Amino acid sequence: MGIEREKIVRAAFRTVKGLGSQHLRQLIACFGSAVKAWEASTQEYLHIFNQETWIKELLKARLSIDPQKVGDALIRQGIKIITPDEKEYPSLLAELSDAPPLLYYRGQLKGDGDGLAIVGSRKATPYGKAVAKMLARDAAAKGIIVISGLARGIDTAAHQGSLQADGITWAFLGCGLDKIYPQENKGLAEEILKNGALISEFVPGSPPNAVHFPARNRLISGSSRGVVVVEAAERSGALITVDFALEQGREVFAVPGPIFSEVSRGSHHLLRQGAKIVEGIDDICNELPAWSNHVGYSSLLRGLSDASKEGSGLAKEELDHESLLSQLSDVPIHIDQLTMNSSLTVSAISLALLELQLGGKVTQLPGQHYVLARER
Repeated sequence: MGIEREKIVRAAFRTVKGLGSQHLRQLIACFGSAVKAWEASTQEYLHIFNQETWIKELLKARLSIDPQKVGDALIRQGIKIITPDEKEYPSLLAELSDAPPLLYYRGQLKGDGDGLAIVGSRKATPYGKAVAKMLARDAAAKGIIVISGLARGIDTAAHQGSLQADGITWAFLGCGLDKIYPQENKGLAEEILKNGALISEFVPGSPPNAVHFPARNRLISGSSRGVVVVEAAERSGALITVDFALEQGREVFAVPGPIFSEVSRGSHHLLRQGAKIVEGIDDICNELPAWSNHVGYSSLLRGLSDASKEGSGLAKEELDHESLLSQLSDVPIHIDQLTMNSSLTVSAISLALLELQLGGKVTQLPGQHYVLARER
């Protein structure tokens, strides 16, 4: 009962406007627990904190807050809460001195698992999405938790790749858990809940404000053993995640991309600064001793998956040309990457690409790379 009361009171404190994780940590440090802080007198507060503005707001708000009602409201919303003292709390995050004293989550947490963060541009290219899916799928096949932020682009592809391998994936949100952002990822969020979790340090009802996302990124890197940047522009939220990762002592990896691509510049900058180059999951495992015994399995698993696709009825379906065109851009993409994004065989995609070339919609470049045809 003690830990449950402590959790509910921490949640009650977080409902006070302007009282975030940092202030809550401060209260717990000063009084010994959130329960003791909640029960402390006004005189005790003023003696410790003097006349700080946030303390005045807290003392005023405390009079109208019932912690039990706060807890009951979370139960009705299907939202659970967890503290760093509990074993289900993300273990790597719990080791940090600035770990949130309270996390909200939906789904299921397995805090003793190792996590790999896969992050990158919201304006990802087909190449970037294919790489993110591949890395996430191979990581999940090894039992590694894939961690990202549910954003468009690379984040979405990373979560999808993990789900394709029936793996565990965690999505950290920059808003309350009752407000999925972006809206088009509500379906993906529901899929994640089947074997993973949606996690936030923000109170339910909190909107997806821009100021929330750096804090969200800090949790992504803090919960991970390593951070992989698949695609990133020179100024990107993914690079903020890297800054946090370096402060937290995490390994940083980057995927090289086409030199003509704007969203490869941030990744290439990281590589010049010493980030480890990634062409496959084994490159990551080689740098992380805890994962080194898994090297080599991803290629086998991918081969079995491809063999399964070759023999399935899906390989006989007619390719939707519009679907194929949506994966093409001005950045060259190899036919193997197009195949990786599809359930069809290489021969079926080759035929569709030939038809699109004859129709003047696609241009083939040397080495079986393809781009959208442009008027010159």
